[in-house]
Amino acid sequence: MTKRTFCEECRDDVEFTVASVPMTGTVKGKEYHYTGTETRCVNCGSLVFVPEISDANLRSLYDVFREENGIVPLDVICSIPEKYDIGKRPLSLLLGWGELTFSRYCDGDIPTRQYSDILRRIYAEPQYYADLLEENKGNLKSLRTYKKTRQAVDSLLSAGIPSDNKIHTVIQYLLNQCEDITPLALQKALYYIQGLYFAFYRTFLFPEDCEAWVHGPVYRDIYFRYRDYRFDPIKKTASFDTSVFTEGEKAICDSVINNICCYSGKVLECFTHKETPWLTARGNLPDSAPSDKIIEKSVIGAYFAAVKSRYHMSNPGDIKNYAEDMFHQL
Repeated sequence: MTKRTFCEECRDDVEFTVASVPMTGTVKGKEYHYTGTETRCVNCGSLVFVPEISDANLRSLYDVFREENGIVPLDVICSIPEKYDIGKRPLSLLLGWGELTFSRYCDGDIPTRQYSDILRRIYAEPQYYADLLEENKGNLKSLRTYKKTRQAVDSLLSAGIPSDNKIHTVIQYLLNQCEDITPLALQKALYYIQGLYFAFYRTFLFPEDCEAWVHGPVYRDIYFRYRDYRFDPIKKTASFDTSVFTEGEKAICDSVINNICCYSGKVLECFTHKETPWLTARGNLPDSAPSDKIIEKSVIGAYFAAVKSRYHMSNPGDIKNYAEDMFHQL
C-alpha cells in the first residue's frame, strides 16, 4: 500500500495516519452503517485520499449491504471457480447467464436475490452443482472444460464431508492441521473461528449456538461426539481438501490454528473466562456452577468486532497480537 499521499491542504505528498472509525454509506437509496478506515495527514490533520483504503471502505460498505439483505458474500462468489475448477466465463455459460455476468459479480457487482441464492447453493452443495453440470453441459464450449469440472465435483462428492455442515468441515481441517488438539482446545478453536469470521466478514460461519459451560464456550453436539477422548488429543485426520473453503474461511481457520491453537485448552479456557461473551451469558453464576445458557451470537459478534477495531486488525493473522496480550494477562 502507498505510504504517502497528496494532501490538498498542505499541497504536498505527506505521510498519513490510519484509524478505524464508524462510517455511513448509501446503497440503492438506503443508508448503511459500517466500520471503515479513516486516513489523515500527519502534518495538518486533514482527511486525505488513499485509493487502496477507499476501495477497502467501499468493500466494507457492500459487505454490510450484502449481509443485511441476504446477498451471498463476495468471497464465496470468488471461490466457486477454484472450488469446481472452471473458468468464470464457462461457469456463466453453464448457468445460462450472459458470458460476463459471473465475472462482474467477482469484480464486486451485487447479484440479484435470485442469482445470489443460486450462487450460495452452488457453493454449499456440490451435488446441486453436479446436477446443474449434467443438465446444462451442452452450454459449455469444450469437452475438456466439462471433464475438468466434472472431476473436481466428483472429488468433492467422494470426500464424504457434509457440504451443508460447516462446523464439521472446520473440525476435520483442525484435526488435519493441528499436531494434537484435545476436546477442550477444539471447543475454544471453534468459538474463536466463529467470532473472528464475524469480525472480518460480518456473518457467522456456523448456525450452531455454543453454551456457557464451566470450562468456557461449548458446542454441545461436538462435546458429546468427542467426550471419550477426555484429556487426550483427538485422532488426527489424514487428509483434507481445502477447496471446500472460501479464501476467507481458510484464512480465519489458519490464523486460529497458528495463533490460538498454539496454547493449551486450559490456557484458552482462561482466555474465554475473561471475555465478555462467556461472562455475559453466565451472569451472576459462580464459576463452578453448571450452565447450559446459550452465548448469543450477537454478543460474540459485537465482542470480536470490537477486538478487531481495538487491535487495528487489517487481516486475520493480526489476531496474534490479541492472543499474546491475553496470555500476558494471565
